[in-house]
Amino acid sequence: MNALIDTNVALDILLRRKDYASAMGVLGFAEKDIITGYISASAITDIFYIAKSKLGKNATKEALKKLLQVFRPATVTDSHIYQALDLDWDDFEDSVQFIVSESFSADYIITRNTQDYTSSSIPAVTPEQFVSLIADIEK
Repeated sequence: MNALIDTNVALDILLRRKDYASAMGVLGFAEKDIITGYISASAITDIFYIAKSKLGKNATKEALKKLLQVFRPATVTDSHIYQALDLDWDDFEDSVQFIVSESFSADYIITRNTQDYTSSSIPAVTPEQFVSLIADIEK
């Protein structure tokens, strides 16, 4: 099963934000090869920028290196950008995330902002929903 990990979920992990536990559950599924998790390459720069202000540059680099040992970077190409520009979504970043998700046949987009993906043909779920879904499948 392939899943795109949205920027906000990766930040929950790196910054140990209030929703840390469910985000770590998603990370655990990837570590155990129950899922293959991806983070779009374009989101990685945003994650670094935001985390650096809280953790500092070197700590952020190390944390990202560890995160990317579990979640694979998903390439963002010029074609993805053009396709995302053709979508009539309110948030361009979400358009790019969706197009990138399609490129590797994602089964889910895991995000805190599911409402941003109402036009997506790929189900968008919260980390909590995803953890429950996988737990049910694993039974």
